[in-house]
Amino acid sequence: MKNLFNNLSKKSRQRLSLFIFLLSVYSISGQEKQQDSVKLEKLDEVLVKAVRVDAKSPITHTNVSKKEIAKRNLGQDIPVLLNFLPSVVTTSDAGAGVGYTGIRVRGVSPQSTNITINGIPYNDAESLGTFWVNLGDFASSVESLQLQRGVGTSTNGSGAFGASINILTDAASKEANGEISNSFGSFNTRKHTVKFSTGQIYADTERSRSVEIAGRLSNISSDGYIDRATADLKSYFLQGAYLDDNTLIKAIVFGGNEVTYQAWNGITAEQLEEDRTFNPSGQFTDEDGNIQFYDNEVDNYSQDHYQLHWNQSYNNNWSTTIGLNYTYGRGYFEQYEDDTDEIDSYGGIVLATDVRIEEDEDGNPVEIPITDLIRRRWLDNDFYVINASANYKNNEIDLIFGGSFSHYNGDHFGEVIWARAFSENGSIRDRYYDGNAKKNDLSTFAKANYKLNDRIQLYGDLQVRNVNYETSGINSNLTSFNIDENYTFFNPKAGITYALNDNNDFYFSYARANREPSRDEFENNPEIEPEQLNDFELGWRHRKGNFSFSANGYLMLYNEQLVLTGEINDVGAQLRDNSGESYRLGLELEAILPVTSKLTLQPNLTLSTNKNRETIVSIDGEFQNLGRTDIAFSPDIIAANAIVFQPIQNLQMSLLSKYVGEQFMGNTENPLSKLDSFFVNDFNVTYTLETNSIFKSIVFTGLVNNIFNEKLVSNGFFGSFDFNDPDSPTGTSTGFFSGFYPQATTNFLLGLTLNF
Repeated sequence: MKNLFNNLSKKSRQRLSLFIFLLSVYSISGQEKQQDSVKLEKLDEVLVKAVRVDAKSPITHTNVSKKEIAKRNLGQDIPVLLNFLPSVVTTSDAGAGVGYTGIRVRGVSPQSTNITINGIPYNDAESLGTFWVNLGDFASSVESLQLQRGVGTSTNGSGAFGASINILTDAASKEANGEISNSFGSFNTRKHTVKFSTGQIYADTERSRSVEIAGRLSNISSDGYIDRATADLKSYFLQGAYLDDNTLIKAIVFGGNEVTYQAWNGITAEQLEEDRTFNPSGQFTDEDGNIQFYDNEVDNYSQDHYQLHWNQSYNNNWSTTIGLNYTYGRGYFEQYEDDTDEIDSYGGIVLATDVRIEEDEDGNPVEIPITDLIRRRWLDNDFYVINASANYKNNEIDLIFGGSFSHYNGDHFGEVIWARAFSENGSIRDRYYDGNAKKNDLSTFAKANYKLNDRIQLYGDLQVRNVNYETSGINSNLTSFNIDENYTFFNPKAGITYALNDNNDFYFSYARANREPSRDEFENNPEIEPEQLNDFELGWRHRKGNFSFSANGYLMLYNEQLVLTGEINDVGAQLRDNSGESYRLGLELEAILPVTSKLTLQPNLTLSTNKNRETIVSIDGEFQNLGRTDIAFSPDIIAANAIVFQPIQNLQMSLLSKYVGEQFMGNTENPLSKLDSFFVNDFNVTYTLETNSIFKSIVFTGLVNNIFNEKLVSNGFFGSFDFNDPDSPTGTSTGFFSGFYPQATTNFLLGLTLNF
């Protein structure tokens, strides 16, 4: 741990020291035990109460516990662990679930899924996306999470447009414990984790005040299913907690470093048939004309998070929560540019060392200056957050109100670390572009559940959010990038839950959401508009004993929805653009069916239609109205099932099945953009051996993914380009291109966990 502390940056060490100091001062001084001391709700859960909903709320949601996560936690990223939840489709650039992974809910892009960790926004402030690769083995530090589908309740950070995932990290442990976990599997995938907790160390004889220290160190590595798509993820998690009858204070530090070989360029349809593991990233031709691959075509990024949370109960009715966060992120991706003709894009730093002969429009030879170089494109950013909320509750009403403010300051710059020739005015590591972005996000909210009588519960939620986004300097293509936008959004929500009896609830809710464009959208279209959603949800929840069933219908009406266009930019990020009016209409079914005391079925099914009301595109030099078209990456059918068999108490076997219907990668329903449907099955087994020796228990875990060797593709890209065509009536024709990200065929992971 000492070495880990020393390896942190000076800025990181200062903030870690500050948080530990604050925690120690508070724990030593203590607080007078209040006269009105009450038994709190589970203290750790208060951290996320402002962004979560309970079982009676008219919000469509699924809760996932630590125990459920542990069954398949063998190194794959959190999106892959959520793959079998309703309306979810996941994907992995490297094909095996380690490295860059993504999740789409109800067909909505990852940028529209709001992620919070202990109530702190995690989405990147500029791209709005979530880079799970920066959270290596974070699932090992998750106490629980809640996936809300649709707009959901008001949350901190950028608003939810398709879903929100609210993560609660490890609860304070009552007893001292430790864990050593190792797993190995296909593609040389390995995970090594060490965890510890001191348990609650009591500061007085009444056992009313205590302190707990806990931590985790992890390393995950994988060669990836795709060629050279390696991942090396090092991460840590450290928390200190102070507890008494009415107080919980937590100081949490987590983060790490990821180095992943780039696999975001995808492959062509021909390559998919001939060599589906081929990776074009890093490819260049050497001086002898041989094809080579640059060995350091990697993404290298570090991120450290510092959180301080204070939950306080004052009496039977009132409690408050304050959360502070600082995130420091820095890193780059490195690329070998082979025979690049974009000499002018490097601001006079490099010189041409060769020429390429091309023909102009008249067929005359033209010399194009070219050179080889290696570049790094950097991000260096700071992110500050303060959350505050107050909760009042009695037998009839549960009221929460509060606010959140965040400030982001990020530098974007590029370096040339090698070139065949530098100019007289340029040298290694000179910045060929340099820009800055600042974003302030202020939101206030008030939400309440009101018990009208024994059968009817009303829900209301009002949020006002103000966003200011400013950029300066130049971007990576050496053009000026100056944005100064200010948005104020009003997001009302309301709902009603009706309890027919002890076993049946019916609910209806309406929610409005507004969301700003991302940096990429501003770069591609300076006139981009924010998107708006009106979400209607109607559901039925039935519970009787161990049997449960829920049905939820939804209608999501969009104005200027930022839909995925199918195209990607030069770093593999999927691009979006306004689509005018569009909608998503669907039905979600979910059940737990105990067939016998040892056999349970857990099916879910989503049937939907997802349409742009009008799609106008330019084809062969003429604008064409294609009318109503499917929204990109929005399959009409998503289904999953788990057959869980537990012959004895400590042994569980599960067959996990997932079906995803066909979908288009663009919004024109072009056949070249179609992804075929797929049906994939995984087999999971866990066995716990209770011991009376050094270890409390030994847990054996096995996971075979894609047991029937399905050759599936869950993600890709599609685009068009115009070219001169003298045979065309307009003199222009349109060509199309597509790329695919194949997922791994049959593969396995085996794990052993020692608990003591």
